[in-house]
Amino acid sequence: MRILVTGGAGFIGSHYVRTLLTDGYPGYAGASVTVLDKLTYSGNRANLDPVAGSSRLTFVQGDICDQELLAGLVPGHDVVLNFAAETHVDRSISGAAPFVATNVAGVQTLMQACLDAGVPRVVQVSTDEVYGSIATGSWTESAPLDPNSPYSAAKAGGDMIAQAYHRTHGLNVVTTRCCNNYGPYQYPEKVIPLFITNLLEGGKVPLYGDGGNVREWIHVDDHCRGIQLAAERGEAGRVYHIGSRLELANKELTSMLLDACGAGWESVEYVEDRKGHDRRYSLDDSALRALGYAPRISFEDGLADTSRWYAANRAWWEPLKRP
Repeated sequence: MRILVTGGAGFIGSHYVRTLLTDGYPGYAGASVTVLDKLTYSGNRANLDPVAGSSRLTFVQGDICDQELLAGLVPGHDVVLNFAAETHVDRSISGAAPFVATNVAGVQTLMQACLDAGVPRVVQVSTDEVYGSIATGSWTESAPLDPNSPYSAAKAGGDMIAQAYHRTHGLNVVTTRCCNNYGPYQYPEKVIPLFITNLLEGGKVPLYGDGGNVREWIHVDDHCRGIQLAAERGEAGRVYHIGSRLELANKELTSMLLDACGAGWESVEYVEDRKGHDRRYSLDDSALRALGYAPRISFEDGLADTSRWYAANRAWWEPLKRP
């Protein structure tokens, strides 16, 4: 079996690749993996160092917007998983063009290449942010898309293109939408690694607005297991939510991070709220749980392990904070 993982040197994609190549997914045991990654600022070959010596790994530096590259690369793969994306909301607010290019045009280019090559299964990896904000309750997979940031709007556009390739051409696509991720190898602009690394350096951490924005949190390993389940057992054309059912206000999360790093509230700096900041996200993940999914890693254990990883791996993150 041959698997193509686009964005496989990023945070979530590299975790998936490391797990697959250490036979963490029995259904894909022994599979060979091609990683395609553009290696933008958040793509990092070092994320693949633990499996870099595997004879089953092939790395290709390139862009999913490159039609000629994909035409030569995609054929022969049994499954294509698209992790490639521009992801940081703040960066999308200051400059949206790269987000539209990768998250919309790149998805179309990839889906066309998969269609042309007759790929048997394609997985589009997406986010809960495409739904906008929800005051109460949880979104089901049939909820309307109502994105508010350029990032989430671009992801919604890519998801709709992937679905259109299924409905129009019969391409075997499943889409996964997950809540906020955390874990090792996450680029330190995201809130959990940003706060941990700032505190490890004795600095302050920025808390947006009143700290009341609510997010659902999941360890990256649980997210990737959900993706694998959707890849193996998901119904073509369907969307599957991957959640944890653990919701935390940012102020609650900050308190837990301060405790994990042995710091106090004097290390917190309140900053002006993000433009168009969604208040709350919440996913109903009943469909995937019906296939046998359940997260395994508690937030307390996962956060403690993540904090220890950043404390022990300064050589990985310090150059990223001071490029």
